[in-house]
Amino acid sequence: MLRLGRPSDIWFKPALSSVVSVAPPNLTLLALGRLDLAMYTMAGSLCALYAHNRPYAARARVLAWVVLGMVGGLALSLVTASLTRDPVVLVAVGALMAAAQKALCDATRVGPPGNVVLTFISSASLFAPQTLGQVPAHLALALAAAAWAWLVCMAPGLLRPHGPERRATAQALNAAAAYAATRGTGDGHARLRAAAAAAVQAAWQALPVAGARAASRRDLARLVIRAEVALAAPADADPERLRTWARELCGSGPVPRAGETAAATDELLGVHAEAGAPHRPWWSRLGPLAPIAVRTALGCALAGYASLALGIGRPYWALVTAASLYQANVMLTWSRGVQRVVGNLVGVLVFAALVPLAHTGGLALVLVCVALNFGAEALMGRNYWLGSICVTPMALLVTEFAGQHPAGELMTERAVDTVVGALVGFVAAVAVTNRRAGDRVGDALTAVDRARERAARLLAEPRPDRTALESARRSLAAALVELRATADAAAGEWWQRALPQERVVLTEQSAHRTLAATVRRLGLHAPVTSTGRTTEDARP
Repeated sequence: MLRLGRPSDIWFKPALSSVVSVAPPNLTLLALGRLDLAMYTMAGSLCALYAHNRPYAARARVLAWVVLGMVGGLALSLVTASLTRDPVVLVAVGALMAAAQKALCDATRVGPPGNVVLTFISSASLFAPQTLGQVPAHLALALAAAAWAWLVCMAPGLLRPHGPERRATAQALNAAAAYAATRGTGDGHARLRAAAAAAVQAAWQALPVAGARAASRRDLARLVIRAEVALAAPADADPERLRTWARELCGSGPVPRAGETAAATDELLGVHAEAGAPHRPWWSRLGPLAPIAVRTALGCALAGYASLALGIGRPYWALVTAASLYQANVMLTWSRGVQRVVGNLVGVLVFAALVPLAHTGGLALVLVCVALNFGAEALMGRNYWLGSICVTPMALLVTEFAGQHPAGELMTERAVDTVVGALVGFVAAVAVTNRRAGDRVGDALTAVDRARERAARLLAEPRPDRTALESARRSLAAALVELRATADAAAGEWWQRALPQERVVLTEQSAHRTLAATVRRLGLHAPVTSTGRTTEDARP
């Protein structure tokens, strides 16, 4: 649970965006002598943490929705805080908001940091002294900072407009190369295949070929096709060639050409056909998330009330700790709980070391918080607990914007709230069982069987329509990715009937064989010559 992973390929992008988004508003407030308002600008600035893996057109839309969600939650919190100071009511409102934020973020798949930042802002605002007359000005500050954060996140697109698509394609190529290196039978091939399939699906989602105008988008699509072919026929792929293409994509040079073939053109027709098909709306995913939402509401409420019973003055810390735990299943929730506790307790010690420096003046306080912002985003990708070491002292220092507090009191309350929130939150996760997880595995198996049967029917035809076969193959690949994710999530739940593990394995094997057959039927398969070049590349 505490093992460090490799940093993200773009770890510095959210880290730098956080710094550029947070620093100017806070320094402006410092110059105006109103650093006590920094909590509201921070709400808008933290929107810069989202959507860094999205193409810029999609990023603009996602960030706009994040801003609306952030400011909407802040508005509800500030209005509630101005109407009542009853902590029991405030905790209840915070728990319901946390559940709604968790469900919406999971349903829309907004990506990290998900609901945690939204819940932190809305819960902290509930316990900030407020009057109705102050709400509009405070919301205006948040909106202004959010608009600046939106500009910061979109600015790199002026210099490298296809950067996210290139990174997603490179990740797909590298993942496919790792799987191809096992020839489909080596150690860890199943795990590597699942990772490669997910990376290929993510690359297609980041590459809206149907609306592409630039030739570079089409070249990227052909590279994703090569990764997809390696996934279906690993024994015939050249891992080193895939890695070479990935390295070239990570630079700033032209997109490498994978070759203009009739097969690749037919594949792109299939991509266009799938892009034009109706997609499942995000709100249709809310139903299966009901158990997770109930866990979040119950766990956050009980954690907040437990903190109140212990006499802690900031129960939202326990509430946010509980909200941060809930993952796809109980086992992942337990892992996140351990990571949260370890990171927060170490972070409290870091706060003790930094607070003398932060108390030397307003400028030092702002700069320390900015540095911790950078550290949190730079380290979070390696492991959640490592990033929490920076998040915890930053959250404690934010309370110092309105005035200094005894450091020992803040440290004690934060440590107690962390332990209480983690324990109570996990108990709620165990108490609210997700019995629907097994049903969703059955639904995913049925979806794979239907997609495989469709592809098999087309393969049985003497001259199948190539566009229809491409669409069927891509639908089968997407269904397989969904099956693996659903099965992994259900495997970590408890108190449910036994999962059909044998059926899952047999279904995956059968679907993989059908995928390989479609690759060979379509002519996308290109064996490697003795010189390491594909037969397509060897043609004059």
